[in-house]
Amino acid sequence: MVLRWRVMVTIYDVAALAGVSPATVSRVFNGIKVTPSRAEAVTRAAAELGFVPNRNARRLRTSSSEIIAMMVPDIENPFFTVMTRAVEDVARAQGYSVMLCNTDEDPAREQEYLRVAVSDPVAGIIMVPSSRTTDLQLARERGVPVVCVDRRAPGNAFDAVVADNIGGAIAGTRILLESGFRRIGCISGPERVETAEDRAAGWRMAVEQATGAPPSPELLRRAEFTVAGGEQATRELLALDDPPDAIFAANNKLSTGVIRVLAERGILPPTTGVMAFGGLPLVVLSPMGILVTHLPARELGLTAARMLLERIDGLDTPARDIVLPVVISNEEDGLTLIDGRTGAFG
Repeated sequence: MVLRWRVMVTIYDVAALAGVSPATVSRVFNGIKVTPSRAEAVTRAAAELGFVPNRNARRLRTSSSEIIAMMVPDIENPFFTVMTRAVEDVARAQGYSVMLCNTDEDPAREQEYLRVAVSDPVAGIIMVPSSRTTDLQLARERGVPVVCVDRRAPGNAFDAVVADNIGGAIAGTRILLESGFRRIGCISGPERVETAEDRAAGWRMAVEQATGAPPSPELLRRAEFTVAGGEQATRELLALDDPPDAIFAANNKLSTGVIRVLAERGILPPTTGVMAFGGLPLVVLSPMGILVTHLPARELGLTAARMLLERIDGLDTPARDIVLPVVISNEEDGLTLIDGRTGAFG
Protein backbone atom coordinates (compact mmCIF):
# COMPACT_ATOMS: atom_id res chain seq x y z
CA MET A 1 0.00 0.00 0.00
CA VAL A 2 1.42 3.37 -0.99
CA LEU A 3 0.54 6.40 1.06
CA ARG A 4 0.39 9.69 -0.78
CA TRP A 5 0.80 12.83 1.24
CA ARG A 6 -0.78 16.00 0.01
CA VAL A 7 0.88 19.25 1.00
CA MET A 8 -1.65 21.94 1.84
CA VAL A 9 -1.46 24.85 -0.56
CA THR A 10 -1.88 28.30 0.98
CA ILE A 11 -2.67 31.67 -0.51
CA TYR A 12 0.99 32.47 0.08
CA ASP A 13 1.90 29.78 -2.47
CA VAL A 14 -0.69 31.08 -4.92
CA ALA A 15 0.58 34.63 -4.46
CA ALA A 16 4.18 33.58 -5.15
CA LEU A 17 3.23 31.77 -8.36
CA ALA A 18 0.94 34.58 -9.53
CA GLY A 19 3.44 37.30 -8.71
CA VAL A 20 1.05 39.22 -6.45
CA SER A 21 0.63 39.77 -2.71
CA PRO A 22 -1.30 37.36 -0.46
CA ALA A 23 -3.77 40.16 0.17
CA THR A 24 -4.53 40.28 -3.56
CA VAL A 25 -5.21 36.53 -3.60
CA SER A 26 -7.56 36.95 -0.65
CA ARG A 27 -9.42 39.75 -2.41
CA VAL A 28 -9.86 37.70 -5.59
CA PHE A 29 -11.46 34.82 -3.71
CA ASN A 30 -13.69 37.14 -1.74
CA GLY A 31 -15.10 38.99 -4.71
CA ILE A 32 -13.24 42.22 -4.05
CA LYS A 33 -12.30 44.11 -7.19
CA VAL A 34 -8.72 43.88 -8.45
CA THR A 35 -7.30 44.54 -11.91
CA PRO A 36 -8.33 41.95 -14.52
CA SER A 37 -4.72 40.93 -15.15
CA ARG A 38 -4.12 40.20 -11.47
CA ALA A 39 -7.40 38.34 -11.12
CA GLU A 40 -6.50 36.17 -14.10
CA ALA A 41 -3.00 35.48 -12.73
CA VAL A 42 -4.43 34.46 -9.36
CA THR A 43 -7.09 32.21 -10.88
CA ARG A 44 -4.56 30.53 -13.15
CA ALA A 45 -2.07 29.97 -10.32
CA ALA A 46 -4.78 28.58 -8.02
CA ALA A 47 -5.89 26.11 -10.69
CA GLU A 48 -2.33 25.00 -11.34
CA LEU A 49 -1.67 24.42 -7.63
CA GLY A 50 -5.07 22.90 -6.87
CA PHE A 51 -5.77 25.58 -4.31
CA VAL A 52 -9.11 25.38 -2.49
CA PRO A 53 -10.01 28.58 -0.55
CA ASN A 54 -10.39 28.17 3.18
CA ARG A 55 -14.03 28.64 4.17
CA ASN A 56 -12.94 31.30 6.64
CA ALA A 57 -11.44 33.32 3.83
CA ARG A 58 -14.89 33.72 2.27
CA ARG A 59 -15.99 35.58 5.38
CA LEU A 60 -13.48 38.40 5.08
CA ARG A 61 -16.21 40.84 4.16
CA THR A 62 -18.91 39.51 6.48
CA SER A 63 -19.74 40.71 9.95
CA SER A 64 -16.69 39.03 11.47
CA SER A 65 -14.46 41.08 9.19
CA GLU A 66 -15.82 44.36 10.46
CA ILE A 67 -13.36 44.01 13.35
CA ILE A 68 -9.83 45.34 13.62
CA ALA A 69 -7.51 43.70 16.13
CA MET A 70 -5.35 46.13 18.12
CA MET A 71 -2.42 44.46 19.89
CA VAL A 72 -0.47 46.51 22.45
CA PRO A 73 2.08 45.50 25.10
CA ASP A 74 0.65 47.43 28.06
CA ILE A 75 -2.80 49.03 27.99
CA GLU A 76 -2.15 50.55 31.43
CA ASN A 77 0.54 52.72 29.86
CA PRO A 78 -1.11 56.04 28.92
CA PHE A 79 0.93 56.15 25.71
CA PHE A 80 -0.77 53.02 24.38
CA THR A 81 -4.16 54.08 25.75
CA VAL A 82 -4.06 57.30 23.72
CA MET A 83 -2.84 55.42 20.66
CA THR A 84 -5.64 52.85 20.91
CA ARG A 85 -8.28 55.56 21.28
CA ALA A 86 -7.02 57.19 18.08
CA VAL A 87 -7.26 53.89 16.21
CA GLU A 88 -10.80 53.40 17.47
CA ASP A 89 -11.82 56.92 16.40
CA VAL A 90 -10.73 56.26 12.81
CA ALA A 91 -12.07 52.70 12.72
CA ARG A 92 -15.53 53.52 14.05
CA ALA A 93 -15.91 56.37 11.57
CA GLN A 94 -15.55 53.74 8.83
CA GLY A 95 -17.88 51.19 10.41
CA TYR A 96 -15.28 48.98 12.11
CA SER A 97 -15.05 47.88 15.73
CA VAL A 98 -11.73 47.46 17.55
CA MET A 99 -10.81 44.32 19.49
CA LEU A 100 -8.12 45.13 22.06
CA CYS A 101 -5.46 42.54 22.88
CA ASN A 102 -2.95 43.18 25.68
CA THR A 103 0.20 41.12 25.00
CA ASP A 104 2.16 42.08 28.13
CA GLU A 105 5.32 42.09 25.99
CA ASP A 106 4.97 38.29 25.90
CA PRO A 107 5.81 36.72 22.48
CA ALA A 108 3.82 33.56 23.32
CA ARG A 109 0.69 35.51 24.21
CA GLU A 110 1.19 37.64 21.10
CA GLN A 111 1.24 34.53 18.91
CA GLU A 112 -1.90 33.25 20.61
CA TYR A 113 -3.74 36.46 19.75
CA LEU A 114 -2.43 36.33 16.18
CA ARG A 115 -3.71 32.77 15.73
CA VAL A 116 -7.15 33.77 16.96
CA ALA A 117 -7.24 36.88 14.77
CA VAL A 118 -6.38 35.06 11.54
CA SER A 119 -8.40 31.88 12.18
CA ASP A 120 -11.70 33.75 12.55
CA PRO A 121 -10.38 36.47 10.36
CA VAL A 122 -10.49 40.06 11.36
CA ALA A 123 -10.39 42.72 8.67
CA GLY A 124 -6.88 43.67 9.70
CA ILE A 125 -4.40 43.95 12.54
CA ILE A 126 -2.62 46.92 14.09
CA MET A 127 0.09 45.83 16.46
CA VAL A 128 3.04 46.92 18.55
CA PRO A 129 5.40 43.94 18.04
CA SER A 130 6.69 42.50 21.31
CA SER A 131 10.15 41.89 19.90
CA ARG A 132 12.35 42.25 16.86
CA THR A 133 11.63 38.60 16.03
CA THR A 134 7.81 38.67 16.13
CA ASP A 135 6.50 36.06 13.68
CA LEU A 136 3.80 37.43 11.37
CA GLN A 137 3.85 34.55 8.91
CA LEU A 138 0.32 33.44 9.84
CA ALA A 139 -1.12 36.81 8.89
CA ARG A 140 0.82 36.82 5.64
CA GLU A 141 -0.38 33.33 4.69
CA ARG A 142 -4.02 34.20 5.37
CA GLY A 143 -3.83 37.54 3.57
CA VAL A 144 -4.79 39.52 6.67
CA PRO A 145 -3.31 43.03 6.38
CA VAL A 146 -1.05 44.17 9.21
CA VAL A 147 0.25 47.61 10.17
CA CYS A 148 2.92 47.87 12.87
CA VAL A 149 2.90 50.95 15.08
CA ASP A 150 5.59 52.32 17.43
CA ARG A 151 7.84 49.39 16.44
CA ARG A 152 8.58 47.86 13.06
CA ALA A 153 7.99 44.31 11.87
CA PRO A 154 11.05 42.07 11.44
CA GLY A 155 12.65 42.75 8.10
CA ASN A 156 10.33 45.74 7.56
CA ALA A 157 7.98 43.31 5.80
CA PHE A 158 4.79 45.17 6.75
CA ASP A 159 3.62 48.78 6.86
CA ALA A 160 4.94 50.63 9.91
CA VAL A 161 4.57 54.03 11.52
CA VAL A 162 7.02 54.93 14.29
CA ALA A 163 8.31 57.95 16.20
CA ASP A 164 11.78 59.35 15.61
CA ASN A 165 13.24 57.56 18.60
CA ILE A 166 16.89 57.96 17.65
CA GLY A 167 16.52 61.64 16.83
CA GLY A 168 14.58 62.34 20.01
CA ALA A 169 17.16 60.56 22.15
CA ILE A 170 20.02 62.43 20.47
CA ALA A 171 18.30 65.76 21.03
CA GLY A 172 17.41 65.17 24.66
CA THR A 173 20.86 63.91 25.57
CA ARG A 174 22.43 66.82 23.73
CA ILE A 175 20.38 69.29 25.76
CA LEU A 176 21.54 67.64 28.99
CA LEU A 177 25.13 67.99 27.82
CA GLU A 178 24.63 71.62 26.82
CA SER A 179 23.13 72.25 30.27
CA GLY A 180 26.45 71.31 31.85
CA PHE A 181 25.92 67.65 32.76
CA ARG A 182 28.92 65.53 31.88
CA ARG A 183 28.23 61.95 33.00
CA ILE A 184 24.84 60.88 31.67
CA GLY A 185 23.42 57.48 32.51
CA CYS A 186 20.84 55.70 30.36
CA ILE A 187 18.05 53.38 31.48
CA SER A 188 16.51 51.61 28.51
CA GLY A 189 14.26 48.62 27.90
CA PRO A 190 15.01 45.03 26.88
CA GLU A 191 17.34 44.46 23.91
CA ARG A 192 14.60 42.55 22.07
CA VAL A 193 12.51 45.73 21.76
CA GLU A 194 13.25 48.08 18.84
CA THR A 195 12.33 51.28 20.67
CA ALA A 196 14.64 50.39 23.55
CA GLU A 197 17.52 49.81 21.16
CA ASP A 198 16.90 52.99 19.17
CA ARG A 199 16.68 55.23 22.24
CA ALA A 200 19.83 53.74 23.75
CA ALA A 201 21.56 54.20 20.39
CA GLY A 202 20.54 57.87 20.27
CA TRP A 203 21.90 58.45 23.79
CA ARG A 204 25.17 56.75 22.84
CA MET A 205 25.52 58.74 19.61
CA ALA A 206 24.92 62.08 21.33
CA VAL A 207 27.54 61.40 24.01
CA GLU A 208 30.10 60.26 21.47
CA GLN A 209 29.46 63.26 19.23
CA ALA A 210 29.94 65.63 22.16
CA THR A 211 32.93 64.01 23.83
CA GLY A 212 34.68 62.13 21.05
CA ALA A 213 34.35 58.86 22.96
CA PRO A 214 31.49 56.42 23.62
CA PRO A 215 29.90 56.45 27.09
CA SER A 216 31.13 53.98 29.67
CA PRO A 217 29.24 50.65 29.42
CA GLU A 218 28.43 50.82 33.14
CA LEU A 219 26.23 53.85 32.48
CA LEU A 220 23.74 51.81 30.42
CA ARG A 221 21.17 49.82 32.39
CA ARG A 222 18.53 47.51 30.93
CA ALA A 223 15.13 46.97 32.56
CA GLU A 224 11.60 45.99 31.67
CA PHE A 225 9.49 49.00 30.73
CA THR A 226 8.02 49.30 34.24
CA VAL A 227 8.18 51.70 37.17
CA ALA A 228 9.89 49.02 39.26
CA GLY A 229 12.43 48.52 36.50
CA GLY A 230 13.22 52.23 36.49
CA GLU A 231 13.60 52.30 40.27
CA GLN A 232 16.01 49.36 40.37
CA ALA A 233 18.13 50.65 37.49
CA THR A 234 18.35 54.11 39.09
CA ARG A 235 19.56 52.62 42.35
CA GLU A 236 22.22 50.67 40.44
CA LEU A 237 23.43 53.82 38.67
CA LEU A 238 23.57 55.82 41.90
CA ALA A 239 25.54 53.01 43.56
CA LEU A 240 28.42 53.33 41.08
CA ASP A 241 31.74 54.60 42.40
CA ASP A 242 31.33 57.48 39.97
CA PRO A 243 27.54 57.90 39.64
CA PRO A 244 25.98 59.86 36.77
CA ASP A 245 24.99 63.50 37.22
CA ALA A 246 22.05 63.05 34.80
CA ILE A 247 19.83 60.17 33.66
CA PHE A 248 18.16 59.53 30.32
CA ALA A 249 15.12 57.26 30.88
CA ALA A 250 13.82 55.58 27.73
CA ASN A 251 10.08 55.47 28.46
CA ASN A 252 7.48 57.08 30.71
CA LYS A 253 7.29 54.27 33.26
CA LEU A 254 11.06 54.07 33.58
CA SER A 255 11.08 57.85 34.04
CA THR A 256 8.55 57.59 36.85
CA GLY A 257 10.81 55.10 38.60
CA VAL A 258 13.79 57.42 38.19
CA ILE A 259 11.94 60.39 39.68
CA ARG A 260 10.71 58.33 42.64
CA VAL A 261 14.22 57.21 43.60
CA LEU A 262 15.72 60.66 43.09
CA ALA A 263 12.97 62.12 45.28
CA GLU A 264 13.79 59.59 48.00
CA ARG A 265 17.43 60.67 47.85
CA GLY A 266 16.64 64.39 47.72
CA ILE A 267 18.58 64.93 44.50
CA LEU A 268 15.87 65.97 42.05
CA PRO A 269 16.49 68.39 39.14
CA PRO A 270 18.23 70.69 38.71
CA THR A 271 20.77 68.96 40.98
CA THR A 272 20.49 65.86 38.82
CA GLY A 273 19.46 66.11 35.20
CA VAL A 274 16.59 63.95 33.95
CA MET A 275 15.47 63.30 30.40
CA ALA A 276 12.08 61.52 30.40
CA PHE A 277 11.31 59.88 27.07
CA GLY A 278 7.52 59.94 26.87
CA GLY A 279 5.11 62.20 28.73
CA LEU A 280 4.92 61.57 32.44
CA PRO A 281 1.62 60.33 33.93
CA LEU A 282 -0.55 63.00 35.53
CA VAL A 283 -0.10 61.34 38.93
CA VAL A 284 3.62 62.12 38.86
CA LEU A 285 4.65 65.50 40.21
CA SER A 286 7.01 66.70 37.49
CA PRO A 287 9.93 68.60 39.02
CA MET A 288 10.89 71.91 37.50
CA GLY A 289 13.71 71.59 34.99
CA ILE A 290 13.02 68.05 33.85
CA LEU A 291 13.20 67.40 30.10
CA VAL A 292 10.26 65.52 28.60
CA THR A 293 10.09 63.99 25.14
CA HIS A 294 6.47 64.06 24.02
CA LEU A 295 5.80 61.12 21.73
CA PRO A 296 3.04 61.58 19.10
CA ALA A 297 0.83 58.81 20.50
CA ARG A 298 -2.42 60.00 18.93
CA GLU A 299 -0.79 60.75 15.59
CA LEU A 300 0.77 57.28 15.57
CA GLY A 301 -2.65 55.69 16.14
CA LEU A 302 -4.43 57.84 13.56
CA THR A 303 -1.77 57.17 10.92
CA ALA A 304 -1.69 53.42 11.59
CA ALA A 305 -5.48 53.15 11.33
CA ARG A 306 -5.58 55.06 8.06
CA MET A 307 -2.81 52.92 6.61
CA LEU A 308 -4.64 49.74 7.58
CA LEU A 309 -7.93 50.91 6.06
CA GLU A 310 -6.07 51.59 2.81
CA ARG A 311 -4.81 48.00 2.82
CA ILE A 312 -8.26 46.65 3.61
CA ASP A 313 -9.63 48.66 0.69
CA GLY A 314 -7.17 47.00 -1.69
CA LEU A 315 -3.98 49.06 -1.71
CA ASP A 316 -1.30 46.74 -3.07
CA THR A 317 2.09 48.44 -2.79
CA PRO A 318 5.42 47.61 -1.13
CA ALA A 319 5.54 48.03 2.64
CA ARG A 320 5.57 51.66 3.75
CA ASP A 321 7.64 53.14 6.58
CA ILE A 322 6.58 56.44 8.16
CA VAL A 323 8.59 58.24 10.86
CA LEU A 324 6.86 60.95 12.90
CA PRO A 325 8.79 63.73 14.69
CA VAL A 326 8.90 64.12 18.47
CA VAL A 327 8.67 67.28 20.57
CA ILE A 328 10.92 67.91 23.54
CA SER A 329 9.97 70.39 26.24
CA ASN A 330 11.70 71.78 29.29
CA GLU A 331 9.13 71.81 32.09
CA GLU A 332 10.67 74.96 33.54
CA ASP A 333 10.71 77.31 30.54
CA GLY A 334 8.50 75.58 27.98
CA LEU A 335 11.28 75.30 25.39
CA THR A 336 10.30 72.98 22.54
CA LEU A 337 12.55 71.14 20.15
CA ILE A 338 10.78 70.10 16.96
CA ASP A 339 13.51 68.40 14.94
CA GLY A 340 15.47 66.01 17.13
CA ARG A 341 18.11 65.23 14.51
CA THR A 342 19.03 68.76 13.45
CA GLY A 343 18.49 70.52 16.76
CA ALA A 344 16.29 73.19 15.17
CA PHE A 345 14.11 74.92 17.73
CA GLY A 346 10.55 76.00 17.08
